[in-house]
Amino acid sequence: MATITEISSLVGWISSELTGLASSRCVGRTFHKNGRGRRGARPNATVGLSVRSMRAAERWDDLTEEIGAPLCSDKLNALHEFQLSVPFGETRLAPDFHRKTKIVCTVGPSTNTREMIWKLAEEGMNVARLNMSHGDHESHQKIIDLVKEYNYQHKDNVIAVMLDTKGPEVRSGDLPQPLLLKEGQEFNFTIKRGVSSEDTVSVNYDDFVNDVEVGDVLLVDGGMMSLAVRAKTPDTVKCTAIDGGELKSRRHLNVRGKSATLPSITEKDWEDIKFGVDNKVDFFAVSFVKDAKAIHELKEFLRSCHADIHIIPKIESADSIPNLQAIISASDGAMVARGDLGAELPIEDVPLLQEEIIRTCRSMQKPVIVATNMLESMINHPTPTRAEVSDIAIAVKEGADAIMLSGETAHGKYPLKAVKVMHNVAMTTESTVPSDILHTTAAAIQTGYCGDISQGHISAMFALHATNMANTLGAPIIVFTQTGSMPILLSHFRPSSTIFAFTNQERVKQRLALYHGVLPIHMQFYEDADETFSRAIKHLMNLKYLKQGESVTLVRSGTSSIWRSEFTHHIQVRKVQD
Repeated sequence: MATITEISSLVGWISSELTGLASSRCVGRTFHKNGRGRRGARPNATVGLSVRSMRAAERWDDLTEEIGAPLCSDKLNALHEFQLSVPFGETRLAPDFHRKTKIVCTVGPSTNTREMIWKLAEEGMNVARLNMSHGDHESHQKIIDLVKEYNYQHKDNVIAVMLDTKGPEVRSGDLPQPLLLKEGQEFNFTIKRGVSSEDTVSVNYDDFVNDVEVGDVLLVDGGMMSLAVRAKTPDTVKCTAIDGGELKSRRHLNVRGKSATLPSITEKDWEDIKFGVDNKVDFFAVSFVKDAKAIHELKEFLRSCHADIHIIPKIESADSIPNLQAIISASDGAMVARGDLGAELPIEDVPLLQEEIIRTCRSMQKPVIVATNMLESMINHPTPTRAEVSDIAIAVKEGADAIMLSGETAHGKYPLKAVKVMHNVAMTTESTVPSDILHTTAAAIQTGYCGDISQGHISAMFALHATNMANTLGAPIIVFTQTGSMPILLSHFRPSSTIFAFTNQERVKQRLALYHGVLPIHMQFYEDADETFSRAIKHLMNLKYLKQGESVTLVRSGTSSIWRSEFTHHIQVRKVQD
C-alpha cells in the first residue's frame, strides 16, 4: 500500500509538471551557488510612514486585540487577489535568512531526557508535542518540566508545548502473541471483553457493531491490513481479510468512509486537558474533531479556568471535511493529520485535502501543521526516502506554518538526524520559492472591501504595506506586541525576511513559536519608544542577527498601542548603527 508521503509526492510532481509555465513569475531571478534566489532591489532608503485612524474607545486595560476583529476569509482572499494582480517593485531575499517553517517534534522514549531535548532544540525543534495516547501524566510532567527548564536557560530561543489528546480511538484488544492473517482468512471482532483467540479479538467500543455495515472495509493501523465485513451478530463483526498481515495487540481500527459515533473529547481527554491547564501548556491538539461543537465546548471550559491555551483541531475524520470551515473558524489553527484521514477517506484524496486545509487556514489567519509519515522511514533508517524529502518540500511550498515529526522523534532510532533533515529540506525549499507578496495600493484594497472599512481592515492594509516595504528593502521586520496579533497578521502575508517579535508577555512569546517566520523574543518595554527600539536593535546585533549598515523595518500598531492611547499604526525603516 502506498504511504501518504508517496501519494503526496506523486501529486506534487504532477502539479509541478502541469504548472511549469508558471515559473515565468521568476523571470529576472538569478541563482547563486548556495541555491538561494535573489531579485533586484531598489536602493536602500530610510522611510517613515504613519497610518492613523480613529481613536480607540477602549481603555488601556481592556482586553482588546492589537489589530481588532479578525478579517473574514473572503476579504483576506481579496487582499491576495490584489497582491497577485497589481505588481509594485521587486522583492529581494534578506541577508538574515532563517528557516521560517516551524518544526513540531513528538517527545517520547527516544528523546525524553534533558540531553535529547536540548539537542532537539539545537537541531531546530520549535514545538514539543506530548502524545497522550502513550505514557502517563508522570512521564509527560517530566517532559514539560525539562522544556520549561530549557526556556528559562535559553532566553533567545523558545520551545512551545503542545498536548495532543488521544481522542475516541477504536482499538482491538490484547493478544498473547501476534496473529498472522492471510488473504481470504476469516476473522472476527467482538464487543465482548477479554476475548482473544485465533479467530476473534475484542474491541474497546460498545457501539462498534452498530457503526459498521456488511460490505464495509475495516482498516488496521491506517491500512497496514484490511478486512471486509461479511456478516454481523448482536455482539460480533465477522470479516474476511483482504490484505493480510500481522495483527498485534491494541491496533487502531477505522471504517473506510465513516467516523465512529463517539464524542470528540473523551473522559480520558478531559483528565489530560485538566493536566495541560495545570501545567500551562501552549496548545491543545484535539483528535478526531468532527464539528465545531467540541471546539466551543473546550473553549468554554478553558474560559472557566482562565486558561490562555490555543486549540488546534486535528482534521483526521471523514465527518470533519464537510464541517471544515466551521471547525477552523471556531479554532486557533488546524493540523492535517494525514494518517487517519487517509484511512477514513480514499488515500488519493489526501494531498488535495491537505492543500484545501492549508488554504482555508491561511485565509482565516490561522496556523496550520502538516503531520504524519513525513519521515517515517527514518524511524529505522538514517536517511529518508526521496519521496519523503519531496513531501516536506510540498508542504513548505503550500504554505504550512509547521511540519511535524511523530514516531521519528518519539521512538525512532535517529531522532536528531530526522530533525536535521527536516530543517535542511525546509530551508532549501524556502530559499528558492519566489515571494507571492506584491505591492498594491490602499485604494485597491479598499475596493476589495466594498467600502466596509474597520480597524481590522486597516490593520490588514498596514501589515500588507509593512511586508511590501520590508520585501522591497530586503530588511527584517521588528514588531513590538503585547497580544501577538500583529506578528500573526504579518506572518499571514509571508514576508521574505524574519519577523522579530518583541513582547513583554511570556505567554505570547511561547505561542508565537508556532507561526511561520516569527522569531519571538521577550523584552521589557520602556516608557520611551526610541529607547525600546534602540535596545531591541542592540539585542539583535549581539545575537548576530543584524549588523551595522543594514536596514530594519520597525513596526508598532494596535487599538491598544504600547506607547500611545490612540489607535495608531507606525512603520519606520532605520539603518543599524553601533
